Amino acid sequence: MRHGLEISCGGAAISVSALVELGELAEHAGWDGVFLEDYLIHYSGDEPSTYDPWLVLAAIAGRTGRVRLGTTVTALPRRRPAKLAREVLTLDHLSAGRATVAVGVGDPGDRGLAAFGEQTEVSVRAAMLDEGLDLLTGLLSGERVNHQGTHYRADGVALRPSPVQSPRVPVWVGGSTQAAAVRRRAARADGIVPYKLTDTDTWSDFTPDEVRELVNALPTDPRRRSAVRRGDRRPAPPTRRTRRTGVPR
Repeated sequence: MRHGLEISCGGAAISVSALVELGELAEHAGWDGVFLEDYLIHYSGDEPSTYDPWLVLAAIAGRTGRVRLGTTVTALPRRRPAKLAREVLTLDHLSAGRATVAVGVGDPGDRGLAAFGEQTEVSVRAAMLDEGLDLLTGLLSGERVNHQGTHYRADGVALRPSPVQSPRVPVWVGGSTQAAAVRRRAARADGIVPYKLTDTDTWSDFTPDEVRELVNALPTDPRRRSAVRRGDRRPAPPTRRTRRTGVPR
């Protein structure tokens, strides 16, 4: 079991320098990972300050040498998989192999979807996630990728340099474990960032037995598979909001 912090990417009283400082302090305090939310417009307040997680993580990478760095969770349907892969691979090299990316359909309450004309229909976003997941995992392996799909295309391209990590930068899938599609996607990736449907009402933690069942259900290499157990209910955002995250290894 390793422990990481999930940190807000914005809010009324948070500064980007404070986020970088939190990441550095997390390593000094003995935490094993630092994971940022990924929103274009944060969910708290009317016009909250919001910061790009990959730029913040790049800054944290320059001040740390041990903690794993990533997002929980990036809404893949509002990103171009190739651009996201380039950002993740760059972080992988900046951090000497400490990058991880978690992807999902996206928060239903994400104001950055409709505000910028992004797809809001859940079934379409799910289809984009399914297709984009294959493309993303392929590009993060450094292998040459050919993909002709409904939403994305890659004509025999490979992103260089290849990842520091082998066989690729770890990809986790986020979502409710009560949805069969989430488990199915996680089986194609390297881990799962699970929550229960009560996440949108009152927080309910996973028990150790439930986490063990999730990990064992992933048919990937047992040396790579992970289940990220998110603890403590979501509070009202304070100046520095963090959540405890446990990653069985």
